[in-house]
Amino acid sequence: MQEHQRYCSQLFVLLVLFIISLYVVPISGKNGSGLIEVDVGVILDADHMVGKVSQTCISMALEDFYALNQNHSTTRIVLHKRDSKGDVVEAASAAIDLLKNVQVQAILGPQRSSQAEFVIYIGNKTQVPIISQATSPSLSPADNPYFIRGAQNGSSQVESLTAVVQAFGWREVVLIYEDTDYGRGVVPFLTDSFQGINTQIKHRSVLSLSASDDHILEELYKLMTMQTRVFVVHMLPFLASRFFTKVKQAEMMNKGYVWIITDGLTSLLDYMDPTVINSMQGVIGVKPYVPKSSKLENFKVRWRKRFHQENPDVDIFEMNVFGLWAYDSATVLAMAVGRSGIGVSKFKKPVAKENLTDLAAIGISEMGPRLLQSLQNIEFNGLSGKFHLLNGQLQPLSFQIVNVIGKGDREIGFWTQKYGISKNLSFSNSKNYSTNKDDLGAIIWPGESNVVPKGWELPIGEPKLRVGVPVKGGFMEFVSVERDSQTNAVIATGFCIDVFKEVMDHYLPYAVPYEFLPFETPDDESAGSYDDLVYQISLGNYDAVVGDITIVSNRSRFVDFTLPYTESGVAMVVPFEDDDRKNAWIFMKPLKTDLWLTTGVFFIFTGFVVWAFEHRVNEEFRCPPGKQVGMIFWFSFSTLVFAHKEKLISNLSRFVVIVWVFVVLVLTSSYTASLTSMLTVQKLKPSAADIRDLIQSKEYVGYQKGSFVEGLLKNKAFDTSKFKNYSTFEQYDEALSKGSKKGGVAAIIDELPYIRLFLSYPKYCAKYTMVGPIYKTAGFGFAFPKGSPLVPDVSRAVLNVTEQNVMTRIEEIWLGKRTTCAEQDGARVTSDSLTLDSFKGLFIVAAVTSFSALILFLSIFLYENWDTLASNDSSIRDKLIAMAKTFDEEKDNSSDASKRKPPTGEGMAVPSTATTDCPQSPATSDSQLAEWIFSHDEGLSTTETSTPIHETIEIVESNEER
Repeated sequence: MQEHQRYCSQLFVLLVLFIISLYVVPISGKNGSGLIEVDVGVILDADHMVGKVSQTCISMALEDFYALNQNHSTTRIVLHKRDSKGDVVEAASAAIDLLKNVQVQAILGPQRSSQAEFVIYIGNKTQVPIISQATSPSLSPADNPYFIRGAQNGSSQVESLTAVVQAFGWREVVLIYEDTDYGRGVVPFLTDSFQGINTQIKHRSVLSLSASDDHILEELYKLMTMQTRVFVVHMLPFLASRFFTKVKQAEMMNKGYVWIITDGLTSLLDYMDPTVINSMQGVIGVKPYVPKSSKLENFKVRWRKRFHQENPDVDIFEMNVFGLWAYDSATVLAMAVGRSGIGVSKFKKPVAKENLTDLAAIGISEMGPRLLQSLQNIEFNGLSGKFHLLNGQLQPLSFQIVNVIGKGDREIGFWTQKYGISKNLSFSNSKNYSTNKDDLGAIIWPGESNVVPKGWELPIGEPKLRVGVPVKGGFMEFVSVERDSQTNAVIATGFCIDVFKEVMDHYLPYAVPYEFLPFETPDDESAGSYDDLVYQISLGNYDAVVGDITIVSNRSRFVDFTLPYTESGVAMVVPFEDDDRKNAWIFMKPLKTDLWLTTGVFFIFTGFVVWAFEHRVNEEFRCPPGKQVGMIFWFSFSTLVFAHKEKLISNLSRFVVIVWVFVVLVLTSSYTASLTSMLTVQKLKPSAADIRDLIQSKEYVGYQKGSFVEGLLKNKAFDTSKFKNYSTFEQYDEALSKGSKKGGVAAIIDELPYIRLFLSYPKYCAKYTMVGPIYKTAGFGFAFPKGSPLVPDVSRAVLNVTEQNVMTRIEEIWLGKRTTCAEQDGARVTSDSLTLDSFKGLFIVAAVTSFSALILFLSIFLYENWDTLASNDSSIRDKLIAMAKTFDEEKDNSSDASKRKPPTGEGMAVPSTATTDCPQSPATSDSQLAEWIFSHDEGLSTTETSTPIHETIEIVESNEER
């Protein structure tokens, strides 16, 4: 019984203790102080310097955070560290262990992209946030929602690298990168960015982490045989240390080379062996810029002391940006944990099934989504600067550009996304984006050179530029190729050759040895057309082509041309026409056919209008119908020589004739001037004024053999059977002299430089003239391979040559001084015939005048005969017949006649032959004025056409005496 009571007492005590423990002893996840402990895993490479530095930074970050927030924080992160041992499998195993056995709610690390890829995959499956400094762009938070990149994306540095290349104008680069996720991830972004500035990636060199030293040397020797000397290296220190050691050994760290390293290597230069740094002298690098602050300097002091305590055998005590990002990432995680209010760590286990894998058996974190939400968009000022996580990724700010000199790197400038390259980060509001190399500090290039490398060199084994030149039988002033009789060496001369020599020898900022190679057959004949010669560059037979090579579109598909060094255009050479003064029909040529026809029509129309106004009131216009038609033609055409004697009674007639006489005056004056010109200077008129004249008349045309002009003529719809090609100026002269009908040509079509040279000879300029230009071209240029870095430099040199007097001197040597041919003074390249366009205004005025008067006359006539039109007793046909008869009848003007009869008086002699058959004008003075205006007899007239002239003179004298 006592034992039973004792047993019950023990059970009661245990029950009390259990109840007390529920309130006093914290549940799982709490410590004795009542703080909630949040388990967080850390996966770092403990043997790597970045891992060691980051591990110390993470621990100090949490200590600093909770020291500053001890009164407000209800949660505390507990770290569980694992060593990845630099292996992908070890990193994955560590992640599974942390999730399965510890049930961590977040993982910091790993830092290598290859290790982080699988860990991120596990985090997505278990919904546990993974905060990693992996920089490879292939790892995207957009594709992995539980991946938080606590470092800048590797692609963010691409624009800064591109800006450096653009600043120095390098047109070709070679990419060298390690064969890992880290190395491959940034390559597509670099490729696109360089293409945006027209810089070609000529070669990609991929090196394995396990590559032997011999393999590295072999790859370097292959790069030495190439032309490009700008290398962009994207590696981590492990492979880069061996690589740059071999670069130094291969003597590729000498003058003329350019080496640019990316941020992953530039940020870790302090941890590399001094011998490796010595082999990297002159290298340019970019790295994320960390702004200086007192907070950062104080932390570095504390960190050095702490790091030395934890790693007494390590002699390096320099902080790197990865350590600062690890510090800020841990701080961000602590802030997010505090904000999210997460509690006890729990994982939802899957429904029990057989043969579950370790990954499937872990389950899904209940607190992960809440913690992820707190991490998505967070911003604060950390040790690394402004630490802003947006959509799970750290936003980049600016990059520092450094030059490896001495024992480390030296700052030479900065790059920002808004302002580009600059010497400092103090910007004015007016500054724009710039990639000017002058905005960088002084740079010591490989080989301790202060001269900016041009970025390319001639390949080893081919010390001279192979320059192809055309072989031709004529036009030696432009290009001529001969061989030395003793040495058989090629001797190239001519205008184009001298310009090329001047550019290469005196205006390039560096020396380029070259040799001329003729484009010829074994028989010393031309090996093909100019198109064939240019195409040899793309085949690799020449490094350049120099000569009278015209820049045209179809050739630019295979080569790159420099800027032109001659004037552009295609023109025609045609002979002067024979003397037209021997032509029996030359009097017809002053006016074009359309002007002749228009003038004739207006003569007839004006005669008809005057007849319509006069035939009812003027006896001289009243005759049988046949004679009236003759009168219409006679009166209008007599005005051409002002021989009209008929008196005009109607004021409308006078108005129309006054305007028409003015038109005739202008026409006859212009005709006389044009005919005079034809009879004096027409002998200098070209035989063809337009290329369309040659096409329509189906004439033969000539061009220079091998020239692109043949294709141009085909495009102009010329009949190819009418083509003839020539090789010398003498052949040009012979063909033009014969003419198209005698086995020659009607015109020679060639480029302006040849035509101007041809016409500079006195024996040719007196016989031929130039018409055009009829087609635009770019002129002569030097051809180089596609993407050749020589093109921009040679183009700039060509501009310098053409702007200097040296070009004038070369032209005078080979092409002679430009003089005007005296025989061609006054020559015209357009027809002297007058066209209708020149007289449209006159004809419009005459037409408006005649039509206006005619409309007024018809209106008055219809008004006077309105009774006839308004009559209801007749049909329309009868009305029209009646109106026609009325129009044909003579109008009674007896009252007007009486008014026109002058009074009889002393001293006034009235001819006895006066008659009333021809009505007089309404007033004597008006009649006399009209007669004076329209009479042909020197302005002297009478009231009768039959009155002798001497009688009129007597009347005038009698009036004066009176």
